[in-house]
Amino acid sequence: MRWQGKSTRKYTGGRIIRSRGKQRFELGGDEANTLLGKTIRRTVKTLGGEKKVRLLRDEMAIVTDPATKATKKVKIETVSGNPANIHYVRRNIITKGAIIKTELGSARVTNRPGQEGSINAVLIPGTA
Repeated sequence: MRWQGKSTRKYTGGRIIRSRGKQRFELGGDEANTLLGKTIRRTVKTLGGEKKVRLLRDEMAIVTDPATKATKKVKIETVSGNPANIHYVRRNIITKGAIIKTELGSARVTNRPGQEGSINAVLIPGTA
């Protein structure tokens, strides 16, 4: 978890004397870091009483082929690229924008699995 409140420094480097301490609502949530493996989901309460589904592990993706407009649920083989962090590739962490290798070919993840509870992807043309 990370505190996401205002900085204690001005942009010039001077110190700001806070009138109050850190507040609980200023804490960020835990990272989901969606991995490959048997499906595990966690439900998390959010501000306002809503709920989010965190996808911690999954081995299936819903892949759409833009040429034929067909959508299939396919098995993910591995993560072959991730612009968010180069180290996520060897750890097989799936985030939005990650390139995953599937049975149909390479696909780009279009949603945020840690926030939405599923992996949606679009097939990259010419990689079948």
